[in-house]
Amino acid sequence: MADKQQVQRSSGYILGGVSPLGQKRPLTTFIDESAQLFERIHVSAGRRGLEIELAPEDLATLTQGRFVALRQE
Repeated sequence: MADKQQVQRSSGYILGGVSPLGQKRPLTTFIDESAQLFERIHVSAGRRGLEIELAPEDLATLTQGRFVALRQE
């Protein structure tokens, strides 16, 4: 996970409201492959507590993201 200040500088969002959409500058987006198991998913809409619902494939298209196996260690 990125440092709090680094997140705010690079994304323009406060921690807890970081949206994969509308970044100040395009960032590489990785989407856990398990998202493809769902018809619709929710992602942050840029403010804490505000979400947007969309198809995983639409998120990948809009962010030019890739589906990958993500793990936390």
